[in-house]
Amino acid sequence: MAKHRVLIIDDSLTIRALLEGVISRDSDFRVVRAASSVGSARQMMTDLLPTVITLDLAMPEVDGIDFLDELVKQRHAPILVLSSSTTAGSAARVDALSHGADACFDKAQILSDAVGFLLTLKATAQGNWHLAKAWH
Repeated sequence: MAKHRVLIIDDSLTIRALLEGVISRDSDFRVVRAASSVGSARQMMTDLLPTVITLDLAMPEVDGIDFLDELVKQRHAPILVLSSSTTAGSAARVDALSHGADACFDKAQILSDAVGFLLTLKATAQGNWHLAKAWH
């Protein structure tokens, strides 16, 4: 039985499918749902009680940074930001972490470094953010 319930928030159908495929490789995770917008994710967070959330930064209507700011005011699962703009040392990465993301991973590396992605997701879900931040 999966230990971690994952909610994926990304506006790209292709990326949502890719993430579901990669995450399903690890029996510690189960994707409970994938949201195409922050608006739909809000209710899913309440109804499905995910234990970890992946969040894209470039989203329609409400972007990832604004959503992180919104979540500061409430209890929520740890958040792993997935964006090609959050590479090591980038301003976007610093911005995401300073707005409440628990860790970041370069979206462009999900397939080529699936093991690193899953380790980062696991560290984030388990509250080992210092490890997640150190890896990527």
